[in-house]
Amino acid sequence: MKKLLYIAACFCLALINNSCDSFLDKQEDEALTFDKIWNTRENTEKYWRNAMSFLPNDGEDWNYAPWHAATDEMIITPARDSEKINMGSWTPSNVPYYQMDHYYKGIRECNIFLQNVDRCTDPVATDEMKAMWKAQTRFARAYYYFMMMRVYGPVFLIGDELMDATAPTDALACPRNTWEECVSYVVREMTDLIENPIVTDGWKSDSEKGLATKGACQAVISRLRLYCARDLFNGNKLYASVKNLDGTPLFPLAYDDNKWLESAKAARVLIDNPLYKLYRGENNDPYEDYFDVLWKSWNSELIWTTRYTGGYNLGVHVAPGAIGGTAYAGCSATQQQVDAYAMKSGIYPISGYDDEGKPIVEPESGYVDEGLSTWTYPQWLGASAPSGEKLPNMYKDREPRFYVSIFFSGLEWKFGSSKKKISLSLGGNSAPEHNNCRAGYLLPRFYDHRSNSATGQWGNLTFPTFRLGEIYLNYIESVLECKKRGVVMPADYESKAFECWDDLRDRAGLASITEVYPNADIDELIELCRKERRIELAFEGHRYFDTRTWMIAKTTDAGPMWGMNVLAKASGDITPDDYWKRIVIEKRVFKDNFYLYPFSQKEKEKNRLLVQNYGW
Repeated sequence: MKKLLYIAACFCLALINNSCDSFLDKQEDEALTFDKIWNTRENTEKYWRNAMSFLPNDGEDWNYAPWHAATDEMIITPARDSEKINMGSWTPSNVPYYQMDHYYKGIRECNIFLQNVDRCTDPVATDEMKAMWKAQTRFARAYYYFMMMRVYGPVFLIGDELMDATAPTDALACPRNTWEECVSYVVREMTDLIENPIVTDGWKSDSEKGLATKGACQAVISRLRLYCARDLFNGNKLYASVKNLDGTPLFPLAYDDNKWLESAKAARVLIDNPLYKLYRGENNDPYEDYFDVLWKSWNSELIWTTRYTGGYNLGVHVAPGAIGGTAYAGCSATQQQVDAYAMKSGIYPISGYDDEGKPIVEPESGYVDEGLSTWTYPQWLGASAPSGEKLPNMYKDREPRFYVSIFFSGLEWKFGSSKKKISLSLGGNSAPEHNNCRAGYLLPRFYDHRSNSATGQWGNLTFPTFRLGEIYLNYIESVLECKKRGVVMPADYESKAFECWDDLRDRAGLASITEVYPNADIDELIELCRKERRIELAFEGHRYFDTRTWMIAKTTDAGPMWGMNVLAKASGDITPDDYWKRIVIEKRVFKDNFYLYPFSQKEKEKNRLLVQNYGW
């Protein structure tokens, strides 16, 4: 752990600043002994840590950011900002999970640091050390822009400029840059860092773990290029009318097929990098391998993480209260997400729903939606079935990733060397009534079952902000889209895409997609790739951006969200028979303007050149 303290320090808030109403506001105490900061290595490094501290913490933010519960993946019990999005109650005056000022403040801190770090003449601060600080700061600054672009679309680029906070408001006004300008800036910054010798290919020692590598820069480019190719940012007609006051269109007006090739190339760079490979443990166990992508620290699949962190914040929100200690059981998968998993044969069992929400079952899948029977629950370290217990047929013979990700009522939750049978029905032992699991499914993948949280042991994880599994899926999707659109690719691109797909499914214990669906045409393969992405990357923060950049959220993220009948009365660890039926947990709203965030009203009032997003 001592070796990891440096990383923790790099990302902690070393200097405490008062919050700002706007990124245009001057920071309090900025001028206080400012010149003295750069006299010593210690204070200069503290300022660097401060500039880096605006990076998100995906593991800690998991329960608070709306990237899960504002999609068809999840329903949560505690009141969160995702509720405003789901109910359609957000406005520019009431923006949920608003972080724009946070990231522009971070950009400003990065600029201050980059303009002043060379003033440090302390001999302990070597040229190599300062070069490393600069490179990591440039990565953070570009990443802050990327984080805003994925929710707002094009923003305004400040570059290296430090805005004069004493200037009149009109003098500080600036228009949004175009989407292509924003993309070019982030890609150029990341490319420069890839070519910078101070940025390493991978972590050479424990003290470097968590710092951005060349692979991290390439992963940002890959995801950004993928978003660029998808419908939201590629000739989107809804946003064609969004223009700056001088008439400049902010979004690309015409669809460009070649953006799929750019996306494929960006992903291929990482796929060809021998540093990264899908994680597989010594046991060649698909359950353990998929689980340990999260829990095997710094494993071979991990490209970059925003934090190495304790497992408490994720685990406490998915663990049932019956196991003792602190446990809320407030985060639940939707029935739609549960239905999305394939059978162990690799066939996806449900193709849609009728008007009453009843699933449309693929006959060849062998899926049975109703009834209970005695069947063998698979052995893995996170859950088990009580001996002789009748279990719902709908969960029988599903793929390994299903059992690792989805915990249903009547199973035993494992914690360390202990286990306890859990009822998720109202009045059952999962959680107090006011905090009950709303849709009837917990998420065991996000709890370290090797530890006993009842005694305060939660384990540690390196949250997979970027991992090779995602890059595989970026590449597969891009290659399939190129093929569909007749875009000429290098000779081995298509074969490599199916090789990656086979590798991903083999790790999950499934046959290749072409074996399971030998007659699938290109459109069907693209849809199957989307299904694979939904399952492989479930609850890792991708679904929100996938449904929006694909522009399918009006179908997936609106209307009724289903779950089991958690209102069926129970006591202790008993699950009543009337629990096992689908009910509507909540009804959601999604409008065309919800694809991107609105700029807040206060920023609009301060920046007269700021053009609002479509429909707001």
